[in-house]
Amino acid sequence: MNIAKIFVLTILAAISPGSLAAEKLMIAAASDLKFCLDEIVTSFRQTHAGTDIDVIYGSSGNFKTQIEQGAPYDLYFSADIAFPRELAKAGLVSSEVQPYAIGRLVLWSLTLDASALHLSDLARADISKIAIANPQHAPYGKRAEEALRASGTWEKVEPKLVLGENIAQTAQFVQSGNAQVGIIALSLVLSPELAGKGSYSLVPDSLHQPLEQGFVITQRASSNALAKKFADYIGQPATRQLMARYGFALPVAAIGH
Repeated sequence: MNIAKIFVLTILAAISPGSLAAEKLMIAAASDLKFCLDEIVTSFRQTHAGTDIDVIYGSSGNFKTQIEQGAPYDLYFSADIAFPRELAKAGLVSSEVQPYAIGRLVLWSLTLDASALHLSDLARADISKIAIANPQHAPYGKRAEEALRASGTWEKVEPKLVLGENIAQTAQFVQSGNAQVGIIALSLVLSPELAGKGSYSLVPDSLHQPLEQGFVITQRASSNALAKKFADYIGQPATRQLMARYGFALPVAAIGH
């Protein structure tokens, strides 16, 4: 075997599928993280050149089911920390479940003065369509239902509800005019896409269980060094500050909740 051929084989071994896999990352993330996590990934890539990171956004509950069925996600960011904890109990993770944020619900509208709206106002006759995420699998939808029930408004507004598959689609219903008002994530209202559009008011968090959010490295990524690096990056001060800018309370702030 000549020297040139040995050199080629050495290069091919260095870029074998196994080594390439170590530089790839597939992330499943709750839709409330859409803009915030996009910024985090961009920042991460600046110090980790050549990494291949794909982020899929959707419903936390649906992602949990997909991971249970073998979906190839390396990291899972859930808007309800209960979901990754359930995966941990099932032996489907390779790290501790890490809390990363507390989300907030808001009433948001493009056509109404949402800054003056309360949940009880949603029963008004002039409000005919209200968007919330599907409570069956979307944490923000579940908390929205809790808040509506606690305020004594659920039965009055249930016929008016338009259910989004996830919280991002819920916001789109308001944007498109398919709903006059939505109960969505503060992080989306503060995002570059929606900031300054319409008006909003915070839903009192005393009306629902905390939107405690958590992430985990899946069992599939147990030997993925990039997954560990990204998980560590989430805890860095600059990352925490970015999350706070999107309206997320940091986990330590939830101790007294």
